[in-house]
Amino acid sequence: FQVVLYVSIPDFCHKFLPGYVGGVQEGAVTPAGVVNKYEINGLQAWIITHVLWFANASCFHFFSPTIIFDNWIPLLWCANILGYAVSTFAMIKGYFFPTNAKDCKFTGNFFYDYMMGIEFNPRIGKWFDFKLFFNGRPGIVAWTLINLSFAAKQQELYGEVTNSMILVNVLQGIYVLDFFWNEAWYLKTIDICHDHFGWYLGWGDCVWLPYLYTLQGLYLVYHPVQLCTAHAVGVLMLGLLGYSIFRITNHQKDLFRRTNGNCRIWGKKPEYIECSYVSVDGTKYYSKLMTSGFWGWARHFNYTGDLMGSLAYCLACGFEHILPYFYIIYMTILLTHRCIRDEHRCCSKYGKDWKHYTAAVPYRLLPGIF
Repeated sequence: FQVVLYVSIPDFCHKFLPGYVGGVQEGAVTPAGVVNKYEINGLQAWIITHVLWFANASCFHFFSPTIIFDNWIPLLWCANILGYAVSTFAMIKGYFFPTNAKDCKFTGNFFYDYMMGIEFNPRIGKWFDFKLFFNGRPGIVAWTLINLSFAAKQQELYGEVTNSMILVNVLQGIYVLDFFWNEAWYLKTIDICHDHFGWYLGWGDCVWLPYLYTLQGLYLVYHPVQLCTAHAVGVLMLGLLGYSIFRITNHQKDLFRRTNGNCRIWGKKPEYIECSYVSVDGTKYYSKLMTSGFWGWARHFNYTGDLMGSLAYCLACGFEHILPYFYIIYMTILLTHRCIRDEHRCCSKYGKDWKHYTAAVPYRLLPGIF
């Protein structure tokens, strides 16, 4: 059954669902000059997992839908064991049998190398890529399953699922589906293009992501909140607006890149700054940085939409406790740090051209403020 779905879903998506990009895709050029290929199949992995989950919940009853909540602490131990095992294996692999020795980075500091990683793209065989798998499979596929288990537990305990729990499930479900629908776009992000694979990604994807990103649902099991209509509608609108900004902003950049600027953004030809940079081998390259559309409002406006969605998840939990709001605090720190990291790298790469760009788009996240 899984094999049939695995084969047929990509064909169906390519034929009947425009916009989905699956199959084999090329990643960015690594520091060693290698262009890795990736099998983009996260969407079908997510669908297969959730089809089996709902089939069990409605028909087979092999286990309770509350199984994740009921075993939350034992699963935390298992996730930690997996996270440390993967990180340690990646460390050993980088020393003794790296996929590409030229893409390894040794700082001389054991703890830093363990935390941030040695290999850029550790792989086993032709297709199993550690970064793509652990960044985009266990934690993110589990994200929506965990939320469903929390909703099932709320139903078991209180005889109903509150509108706040429904909002968290729906808004975070949209975000997860967007990730898998646009998984090829993920190959262009900082995680894949610039980070090495170590404890930061290995443990983070196995433990931090599924346990922190589902904090709102966990809170609502213990403290159920039934929102008034105005509050619920406001949270829904904020979440959908944040997601729309996030998706449209990323789409504008992707369209601009794919067409080399020969497209229309908001009905007119996009504006951009022409930049040049010199690679390690001395070759000079040219690229374009867009200064119109949402990218004319702020240099990382996609992060702004992401933060709006994150705030909506927290607001769904009401105002009785600060715990659910740890997520927006963490995301603000994370994305601000990513802004600074990315801009430091771009400044080194483009030099004076980057100054021209920042003069044209002076704000990072919030137009007129930051």
